[in-house]
Amino acid sequence: MEPLLRVTTAHINGVLRARAVGVTAVTALVSFVAAASMALVHLFGYRLRFLDLVPRSRWLSLAGGISVAYVFVHLLPELARSQSTLVEAVGQRLAFLEHHVYLIALLGLITSYGLERVAASSRERERGQADRTSAGVFWLHVSAFAVYNALVGYLLLHRAEQNLPSVLFFAVAMALHLLVNDVGLRRHHKAAYASSGRWVLATAVVLGWAVGLVVDLPEVALGVLFAFLAGGVILNVLKEELPEERQSRFGAFAAGAAIYTVLLLAV
Repeated sequence: MEPLLRVTTAHINGVLRARAVGVTAVTALVSFVAAASMALVHLFGYRLRFLDLVPRSRWLSLAGGISVAYVFVHLLPELARSQSTLVEAVGQRLAFLEHHVYLIALLGLITSYGLERVAASSRERERGQADRTSAGVFWLHVSAFAVYNALVGYLLLHRAEQNLPSVLFFAVAMALHLLVNDVGLRRHHKAAYASSGRWVLATAVVLGWAVGLVVDLPEVALGVLFAFLAGGVILNVLKEELPEERQSRFGAFAAGAAIYTVLLLAV
C-alpha cells in the first residue's frame, strides 16, 4: 500500500507542476479520496435500507441540513466575493444585471426543479405499470445529474487550492448531499438506476476530479460553477425535505444545519 501511495503522489506531483496551481500533492490526494468516497456513495448507498423508510430517516434529514448549511454559510458568502470578478468580466454589456452570480444560482435552482418535475410527471404517466420513469426521462435525468456530479468532482480541486480543511468540509457536505440525491433517484427510476444509473453517476464524480487535475478554469468561471451548484443543492435538498408524505424530521434537519454551521464558523 505504501509503495502505491508513493507512486500516486509522485504522479500527482507531476500533473500539478504542469497545471501550475497552488495544490499540493497531499491535498490533491485527499481530494481524490473524497471523490472516490462520493462515487462509493452512489455504488453502495442502496445497501442502507433504513434510508428508504417512511417516516423519513433522521439521518437523511441530518445530511440535508448539513448540505444546506454549507451552501448558506460558506458558498453564498464566497459568491458575494465572486460578484466583483464576474462584473469585471462582463463589463458594461450586462451592466443592467446587478447580481449576475445570484442569477446563475437561481438558474441552477430552476434547472433542478425542472428536472424533478419531468421525472415526477413521467412517474405519474407510468404509475399504472411500474411506478417509474420512462427510459427517455431516465437517461435525461441521469445525464443531468452526471454533469452535476462531474461539477462537484471538479470543484473538489478548487477547494484543495485553498487548504485542507476547506476540501474536507466541502467533501463531507457534498458526499452527504449526493447520498440524499441517490435516495431520490432510486425512488424515481427503480431498477434502471440500480443497474446502470448509479454507475454513471459514480464515474462522473471521478471524471470531474480528473478534469480538474489538468484543466484550470479562470476565477470568473469558477464563480459561475459554484453559483450553479449552490442553487442546485438548495433545491435538491428541499424537494426531499418539504413534501408532507415524506414525514421529514425537522429536528434532525435543524441539528445538522446548526452543527455544521458552528463547525464552519469555528474553523
